[in-house]
Amino acid sequence: MSVRRCTRAACPAAAVATLTYVYADQTAVIGPLATAAEPHTYDLCVDHAARLSVPQGWNVIRLAIDSGTAEPSRDDLLALADAVREAGRDVRSGPQQPGPPGLSSVPPRDH
Repeated sequence: MSVRRCTRAACPAAAVATLTYVYADQTAVIGPLATAAEPHTYDLCVDHAARLSVPQGWNVIRLAIDSGTAEPSRDDLLALADAVREAGRDVRSGPQQPGPPGLSSVPPRDH
């Protein structure tokens, strides 16, 4: 897994936060590093996230950032794996939709 870098010019530091602008609300939101780089967002290092300034009249919402880890934790990965397993169980055991009248639900035999 490659480390994403701060998007500020000439900054070699690893990104730990993602900045998103909500233009309609004149708000900048700085939160934990997004799982994937997205268009119209900016990945920032600890220093640039802390020193962010916005235009006069704008608000800044700062969500908790864990600057110690730039990657998902083991707990995050286990929770994701559990969610995927649960979703797989739901699909296999979910209600079956009946087909149109006159069609058999028996799979065709191999010849």
